[in-house]
Amino acid sequence: MSEVTGAPTVGIRRGPRMLLHAVLVVIALAWLVPLVTALYNSFRFFEADTQPNGPLSWPKTLTLDNYRRAWNVGEIWRHFGNTMFIVLPALLLILLLSSMVAFACTRFSWRFNVFFLVLFTAGNLMPQQVIFQPLFKIFKWIPWPDVLSDTNTGNLLGTKIAVILIHVAFQTGFCTFVLSNYMKTIPKELGEAALIDGASVSRQYFQIILPLCRPAFAALATLEFTWLYNDYFWGAVLLQQGGERPITSSIAVLNGQYSQNYNLIAAASMMIALPTLAVYIALQKQFISGLTLGANKG
Repeated sequence: MSEVTGAPTVGIRRGPRMLLHAVLVVIALAWLVPLVTALYNSFRFFEADTQPNGPLSWPKTLTLDNYRRAWNVGEIWRHFGNTMFIVLPALLLILLLSSMVAFACTRFSWRFNVFFLVLFTAGNLMPQQVIFQPLFKIFKWIPWPDVLSDTNTGNLLGTKIAVILIHVAFQTGFCTFVLSNYMKTIPKELGEAALIDGASVSRQYFQIILPLCRPAFAALATLEFTWLYNDYFWGAVLLQQGGERPITSSIAVLNGQYSQNYNLIAAASMMIALPTLAVYIALQKQFISGLTLGANKG
C-alpha cells in the first residue's frame, strides 16, 4: 500500500527537478556559446572572414598566428605587468583593511561600531562614475614625485598608485560586509579565553581570527582578483598613457581605424582570461567552502 501511495510523490518531485536541470543546462549553454565562439575565432585566419560566407565558413586549417600577433602587437606582456602591479597590492590592502574593520566592529562593543559597519556597507551603493570628476581634480592637486612614476605631471593623476587607491576605497566596503558577517559566527568565547591567557588585541587578530577566516579570505580573494583584473573604467580614465594602462585596455590597441581583425581580438581575449581562470581553479575548493560555510552555521 505504501509503494502505491509513494509512486505519485516521487513523480511529482521529479518533475520540478527535471525542469530545474533543464533551466540550468540552458543557462550554461548561453554562457558557453560566446566563449566557444571566441575560442574558435581565435584560431581562424583573418582571410577566412573575408570569404563570401564570412565567419560562418569553416576554414580548412587553423593557426596560432593570432595569438603570436596579439602578444606582440598588443604588448600583452607589458600590460599584464601593469595589471599585476595594480591588482596584487590593492588585493592585499583590501583584505587587510577590511578584516581590521570587521574585527573591530564585530569582536568588540563600542559606541560607533554599528555606525562604521553601516557606513562601510553603504559605500557599496554609490556608483563609481558619480565621483569621477571630483576624484580627477583631487588627484590632480595631490603632488607626487616624478621619480616614483612614469609620468612627468608632478601629481598623482596618471599614476598606477591612483588606481590602487580607488580600488581599495571602493572594494573595502564589500569585503568588510562579508567578513563581518563571517566573524559573527566565530564564538566570542575564543577571544575571551585568549584575553584571560594574556593575549593582546593584535595577537587575537593575527593568531586566532585570521586563521579561522581563511575560507572567507579565499572566496573574497577569488572575487576581488576577478573584479580588479577585469576593471577597465578606472585604468582608462586615470592612466593617460596607453603603455601604463592595465591589460583590459590592451585590446584597444588591436582595433584599427579602418578595419578590425576580430580573430586577433578573440585571441587576445582568450589570453587575457587565463589568469582569472587559473586563480579560480587554484582556489576552487576554498572558494566554494567559503561561500557555503555561512549556510552551515547559525
